[in-house]
Amino acid sequence: QVQLIESGGGLVRPGGSLRVSCAASGRAVSDSAMAWFRQAPGKERGFVASIRWNSGTTFYADTVKGRFTISRDNAENTVYLQMNSLKPEDTAVYYCAGSRKVSTSTYYYTGEAAYDYWGQGTQVTVSS
Repeated sequence: QVQLIESGGGLVRPGGSLRVSCAASGRAVSDSAMAWFRQAPGKERGFVASIRWNSGTTFYADTVKGRFTISRDNAENTVYLQMNSLKPEDTAVYYCAGSRKVSTSTYYYTGEAAYDYWGQGTQVTVSS
């Protein structure tokens, strides 16, 4: 059974940076991708970024492209989300998710249905 543990959330000023991590214990070699989603107060959870375990192929939501970077450490079974130039509208609970489903479509991994297991979430607050 895969368990995802997120860490690294916190309070940061606008324009600042923060890195959140997601450690995946029990991950199978065949697992295909990981992603970060976020949910702001009063809003639905939405896609942020995804990465394939094998190829490292990444994909980003337009709202974070150029500011956020997703990366992975296969040896440590850990995925990171480096967040730069943070804005108040980035305030949300950030969730990591893992997929065992295989698809050739990058867009497939932007939907929650692609993911089989989820972390508990970590709060990121951007405020002065």
